Amino acid sequence: MRVSAPVRAAAQRAALPMLIFVSALLTVLGKADIVLIDRVRIAVADALSPVLELVSEPVASVASVVGRVEDAIAVYQQNAVLREDNQRLLQWQEVARRLAAENAALRALEKLVPDQPVTALAARVIADSGGAYMRNVLVNAGARDGVARGQAAMTGDGLIGRVAEVGQRTARILLITDLNSHIPVSVERSGERAVLDGDNSDRPRLVFLDPKTPIQPGDRIITSGSGGLFPPGLPVGVVSAIDKGVVRVEPFAELSRLEIVRLVDYGLAGVLPQSALPPPRLTPRAARLRAVETLR
Repeated sequence: MRVSAPVRAAAQRAALPMLIFVSALLTVLGKADIVLIDRVRIAVADALSPVLELVSEPVASVASVVGRVEDAIAVYQQNAVLREDNQRLLQWQEVARRLAAENAALRALEKLVPDQPVTALAARVIADSGGAYMRNVLVNAGARDGVARGQAAMTGDGLIGRVAEVGQRTARILLITDLNSHIPVSVERSGERAVLDGDNSDRPRLVFLDPKTPIQPGDRIITSGSGGLFPPGLPVGVVSAIDKGVVRVEPFAELSRLEIVRLVDYGLAGVLPQSALPPPRLTPRAARLRAVETLR
């Protein structure tokens, strides 16, 4: 059925007043009975709650899954960071341990103050040639650092040997346990003199000791100063065993775990033969004069 233009125009003119009337009526009713409207709103909410709950459950489940995934990713990232931090801490721990050991060794060196050393320097052990036929170590100091043959090698605990060979950058130390080591010593308690004779064992023996000398395990052995190789009084070791007249000495220093040693020059130039000593360092002018004399 087709509505004529006049009727449609009349309906449009009546719509606006009608909407205004309905709005005013609802406003009056809302103010007149707020409790009624609240009850209607609550009833509608209660009626729709099951539907809203059904709709919210999948959304909550999805949100929970997303949250768990995000938490898992965050935990994985934190674990990766912690693993890296742990690796760095382990590396620093190793560095700290090495530094602590080195500092302890350096502090131990200060326990022993020689009487009148000419020169003294600390060197690090870089190789150990210990074996069945030799007992010596290599250190990272040589002639350019002032090291010379015959110098005493020590730790904070006592004498470990002497410098036997010298290069420009390195030096070889003959330990007191080596077969070629013979050190004049004395028994501190009685003052009786002897020679500490290395035999490639961990505990060298005392030879040329008067059989009547009262000696017992626990007696301290020190250098005697005989021959001028070492000054008297340097600690060497302690008597550990006496078996059938053979006196064994346990060195004070732990020779199997040497790291840092002190090389001390007690002025052996007047004791050792000149062939055993390194050539003296000449000034440039003296070197030129010697070269000219050689050419003549």
